[in-house]
Amino acid sequence: MTFDSEHAAPPALTPVQWLICFVAAMGFAFDSYELLMLPLIIRPALSDLLGVAPNSLEVNAWVGTMLYVPAVAGGIFGLLGGYLTDLLGRRRVLVWSILLYGFSAMAAGYATSVQWLLIFRCATFVGVCVEFVAAVAWLAEMFPDAKQRERVIGYTQAFGSVGGLMVTGVYFLVVTYAESLPEVAGGHAAWRYTLISGLIPAIPLMLIRPFLPESPTWRAKKLAGTLKRPSFAALFTPEFRRTTIVTTIMMACAYAAAFGAVQQMPRIVPGLEGVAELSRTAQEQTISAVQSFQEFGGLAGRVILAMLAVVIVSRRKLLWLFQIPGLILLPVVYVLAPTLGLPLAQWGILLIGIATIAQFSFWGNYLPRVFPTHLRGTGESFAANVGGRMIGTMGALVTVNLVALMPGDSVPVRLSYAAAIVGTAAYAIGFAASFWLPEPTQEDLPD
Repeated sequence: MTFDSEHAAPPALTPVQWLICFVAAMGFAFDSYELLMLPLIIRPALSDLLGVAPNSLEVNAWVGTMLYVPAVAGGIFGLLGGYLTDLLGRRRVLVWSILLYGFSAMAAGYATSVQWLLIFRCATFVGVCVEFVAAVAWLAEMFPDAKQRERVIGYTQAFGSVGGLMVTGVYFLVVTYAESLPEVAGGHAAWRYTLISGLIPAIPLMLIRPFLPESPTWRAKKLAGTLKRPSFAALFTPEFRRTTIVTTIMMACAYAAAFGAVQQMPRIVPGLEGVAELSRTAQEQTISAVQSFQEFGGLAGRVILAMLAVVIVSRRKLLWLFQIPGLILLPVVYVLAPTLGLPLAQWGILLIGIATIAQFSFWGNYLPRVFPTHLRGTGESFAANVGGRMIGTMGALVTVNLVALMPGDSVPVRLSYAAAIVGTAAYAIGFAASFWLPEPTQEDLPD
């Protein structure tokens, strides 16, 4: 009895492929670990370095800069990293990007001023932005079976939310036990220990790097001399123009929702009823607990996306399963949280996490299928870095600048209303743009 190849079971993973999955999962996990620690530590870090109260307008003014400037730096160098991924190979760029963000995160823990903290966060963001593009291209080309590739990319990206849970747990522990840890920069600031922990991914990577293979697709074309030179101009030829523009707009919207709303929740929580009266340590523990709801939601969203990606053929319909609920939920949660308090913030951010974070996994699955080998890293990096990191993260700047115009008797309450406006607008624009999103023409990666 014979079966069509499309119904045959995918081949079992080899030991090398399992190692590849481990490295990619670790990279995605610590991408999120490095990025999501900032919403947790930004209030106490800026408060300590500026010498002002955690909920002051001075802190609020610096938050936008601290969220946006590293993202722009990451976008610029991430764009270059995508080009280098196509030029020099996936593995080499992947490994060095992880080492960069690991060591720069540790250095940020020893920052003596806001300016030095900003510089080290820029370096961390550069490493994260480059790693994402290199890892997705590498994974896509290491697994030629279409369904296996969808599962591998989907489930390894789910570890991005595991990284969020990890940093949330680490922050809770160091806030609780900071006084028992060795001094850093003359004190026991929990935010410093959290930043230093970002070194963790660099340690195992240095040991397993020699065993990691290069993408066979990229290597074969390179050795045969048939690998075309990557070009940003090629992204705007008639063949790729619509794909480039629409994916750039939609990734900008996904990042605007995340930076302009989701990542603002840790600064909203201290202003909620029942939290504002707590001690500083208790407030930080509560923030960590609420953040864990978001991360569990993000993990659930990524897993759901990974399961549905091999079942739902239409990429637009797959994306709408997350965009439409998010468009409804986000304004409700952020407008009512200041009134209804902590329970709504916790469960609301869990549901918003499902809807928002799943979209980041969607792009990891979608982008490799719409760009050919010589443009895969370049195309992915343009959408992710120009759209996501350079344009989308402006959502954070818009949100913090809207705070002064919002009603409310405290910065956290006004911040919640500002986040509602920015997040809702981002979701609405992203949903409208999705109607022009091209459907991939085949299951196999374009050559």
